[in-house]
Amino acid sequence: MYDKARNAATPILVKLRLKSAVESMVENMGHNTTAKTSGDSASENSASKNSTVTRIVIIGGGSAGWLTAGVIAAHHGEQVHVTLIESANIKTIGVGEGTWPTMRDTLQKIGITETDFMRSCDASFKQGSQFINWGSSQMPDNYYHPFSLPAGYIQGHSAHVPRSSDLSFAHMLCPQATWCDAKLAPKLGSDKEFTGQGNYGYHLDADKFAKLLKKHCTEQLHVAHIVDEVIEVIGQCTDNIEAVITTTHGNVAGDLFIDCSGGAALLIDKHYKVPWLSQQQVLKNDSAVAVQVPHKSSECDINSCTLSTAQTEGWIWDIALPTRRGIGYTFASEFTGEHIAKAALLNYIKKQGLSKPNAEAIRTIKFNPGYRQTLWYKNCVAVGMSAGFLEPLEASALVMIELSAAYIAENLPQNPVHMETVAARFNREFSHHWQSAVAFLKLHYVLSNRADSEYWQTMRSQGIPKNLSELLALWRYQVPKHQDLPHSNDIFSVASYQYILYGMGFDTAITQPILSMQSETLFKDIQLSVNRFAEQGKQTLPTNRALLLNIKNHGIPKI
Repeated sequence: MYDKARNAATPILVKLRLKSAVESMVENMGHNTTAKTSGDSASENSASKNSTVTRIVIIGGGSAGWLTAGVIAAHHGEQVHVTLIESANIKTIGVGEGTWPTMRDTLQKIGITETDFMRSCDASFKQGSQFINWGSSQMPDNYYHPFSLPAGYIQGHSAHVPRSSDLSFAHMLCPQATWCDAKLAPKLGSDKEFTGQGNYGYHLDADKFAKLLKKHCTEQLHVAHIVDEVIEVIGQCTDNIEAVITTTHGNVAGDLFIDCSGGAALLIDKHYKVPWLSQQQVLKNDSAVAVQVPHKSSECDINSCTLSTAQTEGWIWDIALPTRRGIGYTFASEFTGEHIAKAALLNYIKKQGLSKPNAEAIRTIKFNPGYRQTLWYKNCVAVGMSAGFLEPLEASALVMIELSAAYIAENLPQNPVHMETVAARFNREFSHHWQSAVAFLKLHYVLSNRADSEYWQTMRSQGIPKNLSELLALWRYQVPKHQDLPHSNDIFSVASYQYILYGMGFDTAITQPILSMQSETLFKDIQLSVNRFAEQGKQTLPTNRALLLNIKNHGIPKI
């Protein structure tokens, strides 16, 4: 019942990079202009087509760079040489600081124990997201999008929920909703690492996570680490990159270059000029103000889900770590200003009973929601923010990095000819992932009945992707099922759609009385089973804070 994917999806942490001097240094990138005879060119082209891809050069550190380096190095060992170049002048800003359950598999694959991860990253357990006041501005409401599948989902029974029930869809079909209400952990102290009573991901400190990955990659996976500025790219913008030139380490040559340089996008944008496909016509949010605040006390409960609370002009995320909470207000600059957003953020913090932060501690983040038209161009592939970025509503940024890194590792081209095929397939798959993520985020707004501002009215009625409109029309008359999505590997599964649809009161008209009666009878049996498991968890599961303290003192049993 509890697989490690997000529901039956695959699900992050989001890192935004501040602009540095290195961006301006690469504005006028040079090219290799050495003259060649036609015979030399023919000879080199023949050799290059048969050359083996063994030298991987990653530009940029942070979560994107170090996760990608770790996944590739762990998968291929000594068969490839991975070099990561990062600037000493790039600051990172942890925004979402949440992962999907896929991070458990990723950590296992690269060889980091769950105990080391939890202790090093000030991490806590995450069982999903809770959406507060998204349905209406008049009456309080909330619902969960848990990581575990709704009971009966595999058999196709999960959507046949009696509409007269006082319980929410998630509370009826997933014990994690009850556990999150009680701020319980998803696992027992005796559960071995990366296993639990429910599906789970993590909340974490983004900076500490990047440092742990760097240490592990360099010391255990033999990733070469260069701290330097990339000042030039060797290679024509219509051909493969041969090498990058750094300030003090000279030329760094490679067969495959991975652009993890964040918003700077040094290779995919500054060198290759690959267009950015803005999605602001669909998802208006392009700004955020964020801050970190301490808990009320060192003994207070820690939420085991991300809180997403709708506001008049946007929404607020609230992520609890053992020592503090990361809180941010996401909004659209078209409808509101930074000063109003900051005031709303401070008002939320006050209502939570938390200490008022200093004004200078509040960071302002600007972004253009969207993704690259081509994610893998020539021998350069973009991963992380250089590839795309959307608002952190479902914490999808880190999973895009995980999926990209895994795809590269599992399909590492054998030679330049093979690379063309791999790149084409990568571009099709990840363009679809980005389109799916855009549509799924839009769903949250389309279903809302909030009418307290022009922001909500616009987000609900304008820029609805065609594929989302078709799905909503379909699901008005039939329950959502696996086959409704065009791709079997959609990043958000139908289970995720069900949690949002029925959490926000969407109604599917079932016109066959016999089917409805059969389903309701079956549902009663399913709900009894869910209730038993939920109550069992309430009796046996520790609180999130209690388990974290136990891990700090005693660790997690190894598999």
